[in-house]
Amino acid sequence: MDLIIGFLAGFAGGLGVGGGGILLLYLTAFAGTDQLAAQGINLVFFLPAAVSALFLHIKNGFVKWKTAVFAVLFGIPGVFIGSFLAEKIEPTVLRLIFSLLLLFIGTRELFKKES
Repeated sequence: MDLIIGFLAGFAGGLGVGGGGILLLYLTAFAGTDQLAAQGINLVFFLPAAVSALFLHIKNGFVKWKTAVFAVLFGIPGVFIGSFLAEKIEPTVLRLIFSLLLLFIGTRELFKKES
């Protein structure tokens, strides 16, 4: 089952729809992994998946470099702050925050007008 979930998460990540979300849901809800360990596994999984997908997206001209640089510059400090806070927050609260974030994003995408 882990191989199938890994493949599906990689496939979704390659499409740009957040394979890490699928992997985190599987690890926490079905595999019994605690939230912080699941996040760590997700980060290790993300590196090769992101490099592979990025190479193909660059090759096909799908990267908006100005937006990407902006996201990286502000994302790096966010990673350090988020990692620090994740260790301080109780696991049940962390799961609740993650669940609410997924619910918010899913609802937003469901009702988003196509541009």
